[in-house]
Amino acid sequence: MEANKNKNLVRQEYYTSIHKFVLYRRLVCCISKNISLVIMGVFTYESEVVTTIPPAKMFKACILDGDKLIPKIVPHAFKSVEYIEGNGEPGSIKKVTFGEGSQFNYMKQKVEALDKENFVYSYSVNEGDALMNMLEKVTYETKLEPSPAGGSVCKTTSKYYTIGDFELKEEGIKAGKEKALGMFKAVEAYLLANPDAY
Repeated sequence: MEANKNKNLVRQEYYTSIHKFVLYRRLVCCISKNISLVIMGVFTYESEVVTTIPPAKMFKACILDGDKLIPKIVPHAFKSVEYIEGNGEPGSIKKVTFGEGSQFNYMKQKVEALDKENFVYSYSVNEGDALMNMLEKVTYETKLEPSPAGGSVCKTTSKYYTIGDFELKEEGIKAGKEKALGMFKAVEAYLLANPDAY
């Protein structure tokens, strides 16, 4: 009788230990999930710009030849672009050095996708002081579509992957959009002034 009692006690302690372990694992998983949510947030912003330049011409100037053209027409914003890996195809990595008019020094971009037929280009920024130690990365997707007026509509989706509880302010977003718009308009002005360039 005593032996059976001891066996039951051992069995109960065993199951109690397993139950505690399972609860512990669940707790750790829950904590890990919460931490992962706190570590990184994603903020998505979309914008559209209309231009009189046809999609093929704008895509060639702004995207395919942009590494050479943009530092040439806005040197105060961009000093140079050099490829560290590849030569422009998906997977390529390039270093963009900002000009004297910028508050940042450099950033590294990775080409994520390049669709020359549908005028779609996407890349990510995952290194450089432009991330301000507050962003893990930023991804951009640009798509040029024909507009009814004969020009094109440039649609851009930007995703900011933040670190910790950092939250992007409206002023910062607005400033970034204005800079991107300024660069886009500079390319547009160049093409209008040089109609045979591309």
